[in-house]
Amino acid sequence: MRPLEIVLAFSEVLTFLVLVLVTPRLRAGRWLLTSTLACVPLAAGQVLFEGARWQLVPAYTLSIVFLLATRLQPPSSSTSGRSRPLRRRCVAGLIIILAGAATVLAVALPAVVPVFHFPRPLGPYAIGTLTYHWVDATRSDIFTHDPNDARELMVQIWYPAQADPSAPRAPYVEHPEILGPVARLLHLPDFIFGHLKLVASNATRSALVAPDEPAYPVLIFLSGRDGYRQSNTFQVEELVSRGYIVAGVDQPYASAGVVFPDGRLITMDPRLYDPAHPGHAAFLDGVVPFLAQDVTFVLDRLAALNQTDPDGILTGRLDLQREGMFGVSLGGIFTGEACLKDSRLRACLVMDAFMPADVVRAGLEQPTMWISRDAQSMQREGWTAADIDETQTTMRAVYGSLRADGYLVLVPGMFHPDFTDAPLLSPLSSLVGLSGPLDAQRSHAIVNAYSLAFFDHYLKSQPTPLLAGPATQYPEVLFDSHPSPAVAVPAR
Repeated sequence: MRPLEIVLAFSEVLTFLVLVLVTPRLRAGRWLLTSTLACVPLAAGQVLFEGARWQLVPAYTLSIVFLLATRLQPPSSSTSGRSRPLRRRCVAGLIIILAGAATVLAVALPAVVPVFHFPRPLGPYAIGTLTYHWVDATRSDIFTHDPNDARELMVQIWYPAQADPSAPRAPYVEHPEILGPVARLLHLPDFIFGHLKLVASNATRSALVAPDEPAYPVLIFLSGRDGYRQSNTFQVEELVSRGYIVAGVDQPYASAGVVFPDGRLITMDPRLYDPAHPGHAAFLDGVVPFLAQDVTFVLDRLAALNQTDPDGILTGRLDLQREGMFGVSLGGIFTGEACLKDSRLRACLVMDAFMPADVVRAGLEQPTMWISRDAQSMQREGWTAADIDETQTTMRAVYGSLRADGYLVLVPGMFHPDFTDAPLLSPLSSLVGLSGPLDAQRSHAIVNAYSLAFFDHYLKSQPTPLLAGPATQYPEVLFDSHPSPAVAVPAR
């Protein structure tokens, strides 16, 4: 909870105790009026300085309830409770019941669904961010019925920046309405994620690039089905703080929702989700190559951006000889496909995803790491036997046929959402399936450590002991690797 939310909750709990405990004996009108008059400006101040959110509606309502209660309190010279009109006593009792329920909700809701904070990244760099709207005029969007609809993408770039502690931090999700499809999938109202616009990231818009290096290696990130480009901010910010530029791609009709600069909102194509087979909709096979082409287009646009950034910030700062990619879930599937098709990607990280059939057949030539779970953890989460078998079998098949170095990192106790920011949404995330039995902070620490080690080794040529074998600092990890003479793939 934010500071004013905590103060408001404390004030309203105190007011409720005055209403219930003090009223029968003392001149409660004065006590209640005083405490109520404290709640009202606190509620107004909270809205003004921190921003209103639906989780605080009970707290806001309490101010009105308490004001009503002051009007119903008898003056100090009134007759005893025995002679007080029955109707008045019933109304007062009802108000106490309502106030009690509202008090519980006023404290519980903002605590259970908080405006959370991202941990401060451990690397030496601050983080800057820019967002671009890119149109691929060479491709028609196969998800629409109009052949004249060109493929459009929203791409957010995070980069190592010069520190400016006084600069405002960019919001985590500027347009929370993009998560409406996720809310409906969970049978929740669309506004359930509205508070995410109040969550601040560690990034600053349009900050100057850190001058330490002439250029920084580049990573592309793709989120999962019903995901969004910021879904792995915990991981993106850590990588950027360590000296990487990351381009997160919103893919219309595959992402949960994409908002374009003109206000259009494109939501996920329902054909990508089959409730009878949650892991692999048949429609997906036909669109994987098209969606993986988004990556090739982004690589081309990054090259153009490196020549001339319209914002005048990233020109010449992208090291296009050191490009890699990572993706989670559906984004991991596209990562495998993109790495098969585009040799500019020199290192590939796949998280908790099965591999497309053509990738299984052809294999991969780049160094590749998989971070996933064992079959028992998937079963515990509720995955079907078919989905578990497909993920485990295809992952291991491509791993076994790699023509470059390969790494298999399995983390028992992680659930699928643990590979994203989802566990940060609530301290009770494990109770609603957003986190597995392994602590979410520990899960994120493992993902960050192995991601960084992998890209540091293959894009920065740095020694990384974590890739040498099982690590004593991460005893829960099941680690396997196989070396290959083809350690690196020549840039195209």
